[in-house]
Amino acid sequence: MPDRETMPSASAPEVSARAAALPQEALRIASGYAFTGPALHLGALLWDGRCLPDAQVRVPLAMLNRHGLVAGATGTGKTKTLQLIAEQLSAQGVPVFLADIKGDLSGIAAPGRPDARVEGRAADVHQRWTATGFPAQYYALGGIGRGIPVRATVTGFGPLLLSKVLRLNRTQEQSLALVFHYADSKGLELIDLKDLRAVVTFLTSDEGKPELKTAGGLSAATAGVILRSLTAFEAQGASGFFGEPEFDTGELLRTAEDGRGVVSVLELSAVQERPQLFSAFLMWLLADLFHDLPELGDVDKPRLVFFLDEAHLLFDDASEAFLESITQTVRLIRSKGVGVFFVTQTPEDVPAEVLAQLGNRVQHALRAFTPDDQQALNATVKTFPKSPYDLEEVLTGLGTGEAVVTVLSEKGAPTPVAATRLRAPESLMGPLGQEALERVVAGSPLYERYARAVDRESAYERLERGRGAKGPDEMRDAAPGRGGRAERQQSMAERVAESGVFRSLARSVGTQIGREITRSLFGTARRSGRRRR
Repeated sequence: MPDRETMPSASAPEVSARAAALPQEALRIASGYAFTGPALHLGALLWDGRCLPDAQVRVPLAMLNRHGLVAGATGTGKTKTLQLIAEQLSAQGVPVFLADIKGDLSGIAAPGRPDARVEGRAADVHQRWTATGFPAQYYALGGIGRGIPVRATVTGFGPLLLSKVLRLNRTQEQSLALVFHYADSKGLELIDLKDLRAVVTFLTSDEGKPELKTAGGLSAATAGVILRSLTAFEAQGASGFFGEPEFDTGELLRTAEDGRGVVSVLELSAVQERPQLFSAFLMWLLADLFHDLPELGDVDKPRLVFFLDEAHLLFDDASEAFLESITQTVRLIRSKGVGVFFVTQTPEDVPAEVLAQLGNRVQHALRAFTPDDQQALNATVKTFPKSPYDLEEVLTGLGTGEAVVTVLSEKGAPTPVAATRLRAPESLMGPLGQEALERVVAGSPLYERYARAVDRESAYERLERGRGAKGPDEMRDAAPGRGGRAERQQSMAERVAESGVFRSLARSVGTQIGREITRSLFGTARRSGRRRR
């Protein structure tokens, strides 16, 4: 059900017909946004203190997989901007993922409420505003919050992302990667945190030390740091985020029966005090999609668009390897039809290597109250193309719901910088009521699939059996990878039936299948045999 205002554009002839009514410089800017193909409407041009509704500022639908940045000081309207873009993407049949840090994006499923401010904004920018709700699905990390639980296995999450969560240094990160490699090679599935703890403990025991001897071993000091970090992490209630059933990121590619893209809202307000966790989980979702989606090249419209709010949290205390992985993922996932928008306060929050990959910019107002603010303002101005605006003055004078915009044209070239009064979202600008949200969650076919956690046999249980052996010979036989007497006496059928591969293949669709595991840019596990829409 395409939005009536995002069909192939008739804006180009409109610009020509009304050229006499626009100042010459404003006409030049407006002409840069007169696209011929499908486009999303952002708002109307601001010039010389006036809003010019005949000069519409838009972004080509086909360029939304070229990534973007929505930035600005607190209270300037960033959340409403990403809501506005998400609505129009959904109307064009593009699924959207929203990281809802503050808990105020859930209203996208409900029609908005007209009031004087909405009506005034619509009149200012020539918007035919209609209260509209959009198809939405609600998720919550580990079920903490109101939504379908999103979990990852420790194996699926991988050592690089987990190192960021645990705040490990480079040496400790490499040691954790060695632990994962050992577990992969021995078929010790790391489903939850107690599995990881059990493997680390085993590898520093008398029985386990020889297992990593040829690879440099795992020092007691490093193992102690990892175990203490895991303990502190679990004390924050993090255990529920890791386990099964592991979330299939293919669910994010859903469309509704009417053809509109489903908006997946991940509620993060309940875990705001754990920014390292939710920022790493967002990258896990993105990396997991990257593994499995086929190459598409240039597309008429994105396959999915991610909005990562509070994006600076991704980069806080991040290792060089983590930053390199983010840069590679953002650069390469474009060809798979996935767009990523980082939402943060200033462009300085995003490393230059990542910022260089972002083709679309919506910059809300910045403050200049302190020397640091002034420095951030100067740096932001330098990131924009040459412009007839005095951007320092404009960026400090923008009102709520106004922004400086530059996007990629249909030819992939940057458009002229345009100060813009943005449109009003048509869905509810605020949280959905608790009862309504719970009805949506409980009525979802995905709820039964993911609601109940499953704790099956994995690394912890296998190693506990080894510890429970009565004597040295039995301990040796039970230890992973030793090829002891009990293992030698097994029949081939018994070995196959008890193998990790057999158990994995017996599991339902939507979970990982079979090892040996290969790992990706973030060290997350590749999985096959899953649904892909």
